Amino acid sequence: MPRHDPVPDPEPPAAPILDYAAEIRRRQRARAIITALLLFAFVVLVYAISIAKMVK
Repeated sequence: MPRHDPVPDPEPPAAPILDYAAEIRRRQRARAIITALLLFAFVVLVYAISIAKMVK
């Protein structure tokens, strides 16, 4: 009769972890690009408003 070990193998395969890490890295990069673009747009808007106030 084969003995069944009730404790599963604690080491998961390495490949899916690397895929998850790559996915997380991709999402973080996308968020960083969006954040940078929004920050740039905000700076341009503030600059344009300050120029418009000086012209008046």
